[in-house]
Amino acid sequence: MGYYENEIRPQRAFLISVDTGEFDAESSMSELYALAKSAGAEVVGSFIQKLEKPVSATYIGTGRLEELIEICRTQEIDLIIADSELTPNQLRSIEDSTDVRVIDRTMLILDIFALRANSKEGKLQVEIAQLRYMLPRLTGKGITMSRLGGGIGTRGPGETKLETDKRHIRRKIDALKEQLSEIERHREQLRKRRKKDGIITTAIVGYTNAGKSTLMNYLTNAGVLEKDQLFATLDPTSRALKLPNGVTVMLIDTVGLVRRLPHHLVKAFRSTLEEAATADIILNVCDASSEEALLHLQVTNDLLQDLGCADTPIITVFNKSDLVDKNGFVPNVSQSVRISAKKGEGIDSLLTAIENNLPVRVKRVKLLLPFAKAGLSAEIRQNGTLISEEYTADGIAVEGIVDETLYMKIRDFIID
Repeated sequence: MGYYENEIRPQRAFLISVDTGEFDAESSMSELYALAKSAGAEVVGSFIQKLEKPVSATYIGTGRLEELIEICRTQEIDLIIADSELTPNQLRSIEDSTDVRVIDRTMLILDIFALRANSKEGKLQVEIAQLRYMLPRLTGKGITMSRLGGGIGTRGPGETKLETDKRHIRRKIDALKEQLSEIERHREQLRKRRKKDGIITTAIVGYTNAGKSTLMNYLTNAGVLEKDQLFATLDPTSRALKLPNGVTVMLIDTVGLVRRLPHHLVKAFRSTLEEAATADIILNVCDASSEEALLHLQVTNDLLQDLGCADTPIITVFNKSDLVDKNGFVPNVSQSVRISAKKGEGIDSLLTAIENNLPVRVKRVKLLLPFAKAGLSAEIRQNGTLISEEYTADGIAVEGIVDETLYMKIRDFIID
């Protein structure tokens, strides 16, 4: 990864940021470095300039711009990446001054999304988001949507006429939205079918690179890509997981999150994230070994609030706990477990936590069925979970787990 067909080396990137005090610029820059690396760039340097607000014309100040021009000239910089969303004027000004292609944080994330998307839905979401974002930025050098030249920030949509024909772009967006709507309708039908069939869904959410795919693979052998890079998994994966108490739940992996994820990117992937919004239980996976673990949790919790998940049981899963001193990281978070998905540590506690948060529509019952009602025992075996069955002088003693529909049929025979 990181090499392109028309290049003999990775693109050499230089990162720039303006620190206005609005967010932790150092941490955000570290994340931008990881994003650039994930996209295949070789980051050769960076700087952060403290300003009350970004310069409207050039983003950074005149002195820093002169410094950037010299860096690009002497260090063979191929790409400048800004840790903020640039205006079209700022982007063009930096490009014209340095004669180097410029992209911003949003364009970089979209580029990684384009690289990682495998499903039709994911590709459509990426293309729509890219087209919308690039529409006002078509005249900048290197911001054309042609694939000519290749490299980071140019993947995704890109047909020759898109650079100049905005009406064509808008028509294409409308056509893509219609295709996406059809897929979303199908996804919604699947959700309704799952609800109707009494299938319990558990969504895995969390900051990107927290180990969600590793956990998914450990629990279900799902074969999801595991890689130490941001957004290694973009498309949702669903697999069945049978809990120790016999209940089977549908485990759903979702796209990872980053801080300062632009609102329109969240909107573009809302249908994917709605897997979390409609889930019965949410596993909020966090990298316990990260110095910013609690901040990462906050990013995820804020998004879950935006999606309307306030009433959904959320289990905080501190992953990679094997890398942390057990006495050194004591988060004050209710309903949390510590695990190592890589080593399989703490998984029993996680499964117990899931069992304890199963929705009320699933009940564990003990019954004494009359012999004439033996068919109910067979129905529990087929449509629920039959834990035990014993023929006694008084009838059939049955213990099982049933959904609401089955519960209404057997409630008269419950003994405990």
